[in-house]
Amino acid sequence: MTTTTTETVNGTTSSPTTTPKKTNLLDHHSIKHLLDETVTEIVTSRGYREDVRMSNVRLLIGAVIIIIALFAQFYNKKFPDNKNFLIGCIGLYVIFNGILQLIIYTKEKNAFLFTYPPAGSAYNSTGLMVSSKLPRFSDKYTLTIASADPKSISAKPTVELTKSVTKWFTKDGVLVEGLLWKDVEGLINDYANKRSK
Repeated sequence: MTTTTTETVNGTTSSPTTTPKKTNLLDHHSIKHLLDETVTEIVTSRGYREDVRMSNVRLLIGAVIIIIALFAQFYNKKFPDNKNFLIGCIGLYVIFNGILQLIIYTKEKNAFLFTYPPAGSAYNSTGLMVSSKLPRFSDKYTLTIASADPKSISAKPTVELTKSVTKWFTKDGVLVEGLLWKDVEGLINDYANKRSK
């Protein structure tokens, strides 16, 4: 995240300076995380509010899984007296883990951002689902914008951008945000200009 600081020199305050975003160019997870984070900032700056309902469901299921594991660990009877209880906990653990994986596989896929429709958009009743891919040992970052509700009559066709990450980073790993903003905003405009399916 970009941080803004104000410097004071000889009693006078200078204009705010922004700290550039920097990453390790040898770590593709770090690159993808920084790009995804910046894309989220760009999309939300365009009036799309983040929809965190899916994240909340995942967190809730994760909390249930942890509680089940804690019950299994700290149940007040010793093995083999607690055998049936442990079998029940293991069964519940597998079921809730399966539900979590199913949500990730069917709903989220590679998505890192779900949004509500922009405020005041009567013609567009769906938000966005923004996803990305950066395969290991590849410099090609693919950004996809699709409708958060593809079955809706106002859903628009998916748009996609694939570009080498070397176009957005200096050799020192500093993100050139202006170039990324231009490309992402262009993709958002492409999506907005598409007709509904």
